[in-house]
Amino acid sequence: MKLNHRIGAGVVAGILSSGAGTLAHAQSSVTLYGIVDTAILYTSKTSNMATGNNSGHQFSMITGGVIPSFFGFKGTEDLGGGWKAIFALESGYSGADGALANSNGNFFGRQAWVGASGAFGTFKAGLQESPFVHSLILLDPRDASYFGSGAPIVIGDVLATSVYNSNAISYTSPTLAGLQGSVMFAFGGAAGDFQAGRQYSASVEYRNGPFLVGASMYSGNSGGTAASTPVPSTVPFVGRAIGGSYHLSNLTLRVLFFSTKVAGKFDSRTYSGGFSYLMTPATNVDAGVYYTSDGNDTRNHSIMAATGLTYYLSKATSLYTQFGYVDNHGRMNTGLSLNGALYGVSGSTFGANVGIRHIF
Repeated sequence: MKLNHRIGAGVVAGILSSGAGTLAHAQSSVTLYGIVDTAILYTSKTSNMATGNNSGHQFSMITGGVIPSFFGFKGTEDLGGGWKAIFALESGYSGADGALANSNGNFFGRQAWVGASGAFGTFKAGLQESPFVHSLILLDPRDASYFGSGAPIVIGDVLATSVYNSNAISYTSPTLAGLQGSVMFAFGGAAGDFQAGRQYSASVEYRNGPFLVGASMYSGNSGGTAASTPVPSTVPFVGRAIGGSYHLSNLTLRVLFFSTKVAGKFDSRTYSGGFSYLMTPATNVDAGVYYTSDGNDTRNHSIMAATGLTYYLSKATSLYTQFGYVDNHGRMNTGLSLNGALYGVSGSTFGANVGIRHIF
């Protein structure tokens, strides 16, 4: 069952006039889409943001237990000759209190781009996610759930960098003989320093029947205009990822290695594996294990294991619960949840959440 079920909100007509006064009609459409995801989160230990020490257990309501809550608009216009003009505007918000959340502090802080797609691929210009992030989501053993997956590991290291890329242009190729590639370049720049905040990313995927393999990279500089956003999105780091999946009937197996080398922080290297199994048409279970080690000092390491159960009330609405365990050693501070428990404390921590998600 796909999680990107979307319902069209309206159709508008674009009218082009010629010098001779004749009219040509171009078919256009605009789609409203989004997700509302709210959960109750429990963790046996909580990191004090000021000291890093344990502040005890927590029990709280959060937004985005599995996926961030957001809404957006996507539009297309048929340009003829197999080409379409496309755009997207997307904003994150909190399902708990209605405030901006998972949107980098900006109203359309998740996506704001315009582009074109056709037989030769897709071009985009504006605020967009990187090929590196798309590759991580595609290959993560637990679909990059906001609880107990690679998502809190990556975001804990690099914050919003690579997720939200301002002033970016990208190209994604069509699929040829199972191969598809994507590249992105974000200009960055500041007065007197054209390299500030400059970002590069690329990915390649190969599909053959039930098999999928993919690899991706990211390289970003500090500074630039995105350095002053509420959640900095130009942390200097180098990212690499490689993984694969095998899909057979209702079972999907995935393995993924990714690294995030951050200046002045950890050189995190994460090895992960897991599965997703659709037990019935309405019930899905998944599980994953993530081992992270610091390449600068291997005494800093963690192991995280998590499992989740989802029950689909309909194609659009589902109930879920997730359970996770993380054990941190040395200075490693892996957290269980991107929202509510991004950083963990030394030793072992148990956590769980239960929530409801609606897709529109």
